[in-house]
Amino acid sequence: MPDQRQWDGIRNLNRHVTDLGQPFALTEEIGALLRDTGKDVAIPPEAVERALQSDTSAAELLKEIATRIRVGSRRVTRAMSEADRRQEAGDMAGARKVLQDVLDVEVVPHYREVTQTYLDAPDDTD
Repeated sequence: MPDQRQWDGIRNLNRHVTDLGQPFALTEEIGALLRDTGKDVAIPPEAVERALQSDTSAAELLKEIATRIRVGSRRVTRAMSEADRRQEAGDMAGARKVLQDVLDVEVVPHYREVTQTYLDAPDDTD
């Protein structure tokens, strides 16, 4: 499970840089944050290290990490809501399909795990 404080740090830093237009400066602390969270969102370590060679590429890495966190969260949340609606309507196959569609495109391991758990839940008999 990812460290929520780190993901919050990414969201906050990205908001300051992207939305508020504040300058980005790659520090040791920010580099460590990008390394840790890059791993969390399935960005290969060698790609992270390449991005950490300049402020510009590190800022792009920050944006990509924040995007994967935001988009993945929305995708999973919507899919779970839609799966619940379909399940309540008795459409178990449709509910499973919605969740499987997320697994077909999602790269963030945490979101994949959450989706797979949700997908497996209707099969539980306990």
